[in-house]
Amino acid sequence: MKKLYALLAIAFGIAAAHAQTKEQETAAVRKLGIAQYAISHLYVDSVDLNSITEGAIKGMLSKLDPHSTYTNASETKSLNEPLEGNFEGIGVQFNMIDDTLVVIQTVDKGPSQKAGIMAGDRIVRVNDTIIAGVKMAQTLIMKKLRGKKGTTVHLGIRRTGVAEEINFDVVRDKIPLHTLDAAYMIEPQVGYIRFGSFGKTTPDEISEALGTLKGKGAESMIIDLRENGGGFLEAAIEVANEFLQKGDMIVYTKGRAVPSVEYKARGGGIFTEGKVVVLIDEFSASAAEILAGALQDQDRAMIVGLRSFGKGLVQQPVALPDGSMIRLTVSRYYTPAGRCIQKPYKPGENETYSLDVVNRLRNGELTSADSIRYNDSLRCYTLRKHRAVYGGGGIIPDYFVPLDTTVYTNYYRNLSRNNVLLPNGLKYIDRHREELKKKYASFEKFKKNYEIPDEVVDTIFSEGEKAKVTPKDEEERERTRALIRKILKAITARDIWDMTQYFEIMNDDDATIAKALEVIKEK
Repeated sequence: MKKLYALLAIAFGIAAAHAQTKEQETAAVRKLGIAQYAISHLYVDSVDLNSITEGAIKGMLSKLDPHSTYTNASETKSLNEPLEGNFEGIGVQFNMIDDTLVVIQTVDKGPSQKAGIMAGDRIVRVNDTIIAGVKMAQTLIMKKLRGKKGTTVHLGIRRTGVAEEINFDVVRDKIPLHTLDAAYMIEPQVGYIRFGSFGKTTPDEISEALGTLKGKGAESMIIDLRENGGGFLEAAIEVANEFLQKGDMIVYTKGRAVPSVEYKARGGGIFTEGKVVVLIDEFSASAAEILAGALQDQDRAMIVGLRSFGKGLVQQPVALPDGSMIRLTVSRYYTPAGRCIQKPYKPGENETYSLDVVNRLRNGELTSADSIRYNDSLRCYTLRKHRAVYGGGGIIPDYFVPLDTTVYTNYYRNLSRNNVLLPNGLKYIDRHREELKKKYASFEKFKKNYEIPDEVVDTIFSEGEKAKVTPKDEEERERTRALIRKILKAITARDIWDMTQYFEIMNDDDATIAKALEVIKEK
C-alpha cells in the first residue's frame, strides 16, 4: 500500500510539473502575442512586423547558446548551398583582376564549357549589365551569373587576341560543389587527403580518393581536417565507417527533450587496416571533431596538431513558412569514450565564447603544449589501448605541434591587408598562364623546375611602397619574398591544374605534416 501511495505521489507530481510547464508556456506565448499586437496597432509610426518578429526570434536565441541561430530565407539558402553538393549557375572558376572577372577554369562538361567559354576569358557583361571596371561587389556579380536551371544568361566576353567583344548564350545548369581539396601520394606508401567540410558529396568523394590512393600503394593515410568547420553529421558517420570495424561506436548524442541516438560503423570500409593520422587545429569543428574523436577513441588513428574548436552541440533545423530557419540546439555530441566535445560557455555570453581562439593564442596554448589545460575529472580512456584522453572542450591531439607564428611576417600581412599582394600576383599568372601550360606539360616538372621570378615580387614590393607598406628590415623583406614566391607558385599550380597541386606545394615544409609522417614511421 505504501508503494502504491508513493507511485501515486510521483505520478501526481509529474502531472503537476507538466501542467505547470504548460501553464508557463501558455503565459509566455500570450505575453509575446500581446506585445506584438500592441506594437502593430498602437505604436506611433508604421512598423515592419517581419523585421520585429525576426528581432524577437534572434533575441530569444541569444539567451541560449552560441550555436542556436536564426537565418532569413536568402541566408538559409546561401548557408545550405555549400553542403547540398550543387548550385545552379554557369560553371566557372574565376579570379577578380583589375575589377574584372577572369575565368580560370570551366567546369568539365558544364554550361560555360559547352558554350565555348575558355580559361583566360574576361566576362565584361551579364545580359545588359556591364560588370567590368565598375567596382561591382563580387556577391552581386555571382547573383547575376547564378539562376534557375534551364534559364539563359547572355554574356559579353573579352578574349586575348580577339578585337571585338564575343557574345555567348549560356544555359544555366546544376553545378557540382566538391568538398575534397586534395588527394595525392605524399610519400611512397603514404596517402594524403584534405577536405574542407562535410557535405552531401563528401562520403563518395572520400571513398573514391581512398580507393584511388590505396590502388597507388598507400598503406598509411594522413587525413587533414585543419580548418574543416564541419557540416552534415551523416557525412561524418559515413567517412568514419571507411576506417572502423563493424559495430564500432562513432558518436552518440544526449539531450533533454529528444531521444539519445547512437551511431555505429556498419562495416565494409575501404581503409580498415593500415596506419592513420588525423591533423586538426583550432578551427576544426563539429563533424570534423566527431571523426577525429571517433578514430582517436577507437585507437584507429593518432591525432596531430592543436586542440580543436570544441563545437559539440547538435542543432535541429526548424524550417519556417517563409524559407527562413531556426537552428536550435537539442542535444550534445559525445565521443565513444564518453567525452563531451562541446567547450564550456555561459548562456548569453556569445562574445566571450567567440573570442576563445584569440584567448588561446594569448595564454600560450597554441604555441606551448604545457599551456594546454587538462581537466582530470573529465579524463576518459580509449577503448582498445586504454590511453588517457580528456573531455571538456574539443579534441586534444596525441602529438602537439605548435603554431608557427613566424611564417607570416608583419610585412606580408600588411601587403595582404592593403590589397597589394594577390591582385598583382594574379595579374602575372593571368599574363603567363598559356605560356606556362605549354612549357610544363606535367605538374611534376612544374613543381621541380619552376620558380616565381624575383621581378614579380619586386613589383609587389614597389606597389606596397606606394601604399606606405614597408618591411622593418632586410631580413623581413627576404623572408617575405620567399613566402610570396611559394604562395604564388601554389596559386599558379592551382590555376593550371587543381587544388590538389596547390596543397602539394603548400604542404612542403609543413611542420604538422612532417610530424604526421614521423608518427607513421614509428614502430
